[in-house]
Amino acid sequence: MIPVKKYIEDNAERFLEELFALIRIPSVSAKEENKPDMLRAARLIKSYLEKAGVDRAEILPTSGNPVVFAEKIISNKLPTVLVYGHYDVQPAEPFELWLTDPFEPVLKDDKIWGRGADDDKGQLFMHIKALEYMTSAGSLPCNIKFIVEGEEETGSAGLAGFLTDNRQMLASDMILISDTTMISTETPSITSGLRGLAYFQVDLSGPGRDLHSGLYGGAVINPCNVLCSIIASLKDSDNRITIPGFYDDVIECTSEERQEMARRPFDRAKFMNSAGVTALSGETGYTDIERIGIRPTLDVNGMWGGFTGEGTKTIIPAKASAKISMRLVPDQKPERIAELFERHINRITPPGVKVNVEYLHGGEAYISPLDTPEYQAASMAVEESLGMKPVPVRSGGSIPVVATFEKILGVKSILMGFGLESDAIHSPNENFPLFNFLKGIESVILFYKHYTKLKIS
Repeated sequence: MIPVKKYIEDNAERFLEELFALIRIPSVSAKEENKPDMLRAARLIKSYLEKAGVDRAEILPTSGNPVVFAEKIISNKLPTVLVYGHYDVQPAEPFELWLTDPFEPVLKDDKIWGRGADDDKGQLFMHIKALEYMTSAGSLPCNIKFIVEGEEETGSAGLAGFLTDNRQMLASDMILISDTTMISTETPSITSGLRGLAYFQVDLSGPGRDLHSGLYGGAVINPCNVLCSIIASLKDSDNRITIPGFYDDVIECTSEERQEMARRPFDRAKFMNSAGVTALSGETGYTDIERIGIRPTLDVNGMWGGFTGEGTKTIIPAKASAKISMRLVPDQKPERIAELFERHINRITPPGVKVNVEYLHGGEAYISPLDTPEYQAASMAVEESLGMKPVPVRSGGSIPVVATFEKILGVKSILMGFGLESDAIHSPNENFPLFNFLKGIESVILFYKHYTKLKIS
């Protein structure tokens, strides 16, 4: 049997060629024009899984983009791991800020550059290549299933129904996901928690048409001005969210939990540099790490209205809009937050302006216990691969489907990610270090070895 490290080294060039073919497909789930690309990506992943040695691989319909399902069952007496990933990616705009073509991947400075290189095509691909090694070496120690969706970046709207309709097919002992980051390869970490999400669009309308600001200004209410005032009022001087009832269900971390969190290495200057900022700000009474890990947030993701072209046009706009997201923590429910938010916005919108609040999508927060065989196996695998025991970290990000998995399938997820904060996911110049990609494959293989031993011992 070829040793794991040698197999990865000998096949690294081929792995990259195959991954590059997947990244070249612009599978942007947010755009209707890319609908054909979703099926192209699903078909390519299905073919990769078949070549990796699964016994069954199918492209199955949902209410939205299709799901790729595959499985390799070696014994009903052995545990089953369900691997989750997604083949859809974020829009690449603004294209002019990319240093390379987002859909023509390259290897430069020992990094894979391209949209989806990290999130999530590169990290999903690690699992496919890990399976390839284990089937070729005859070393797969347990059963494995794959579910790869095409709507994660737009809220996984069709996935809950698919999970409900296919509980038996998807039955497993755990779910393994690589769609998160680690602190660094020198200080590896495993994501032990995720924040939830509630995402909205707010539309304001005032006059029946754009009006001349000289003839009407000062008497007619300006929707853009009102929108700015509404948004500014959503946080107080301590950066606490002002929506009545917003914090009612928040589970506060204990002092012991906060002390444990403080052990996480954090270089404030490096963090600011990675974000391209010169100062940080957040909720009073909490550290930077706590603000991005255990506290809820509210952010404007985009605003538009009126004239934004070159030159001048003196108008009172007829409409103004904003997209607003909130990161949630246990036990906040996105549906409850949606009710509170809509009620509050309607209450503070002044007469003369109509408002519409649309709840676009969301998901609950998630916490992974650290004392389970699943987490212990992940920790052992990462330690064996990278030479240091990983730190458990609560991520500020959200993967809404993780809570959905637990609710519908009744099993916990392990979030063993290999991305870095510097990988610029969701931004121009997304990248994924080649070292992390290859070490990720090795770690996934080691996970199956440790997990099976712990489960059957």
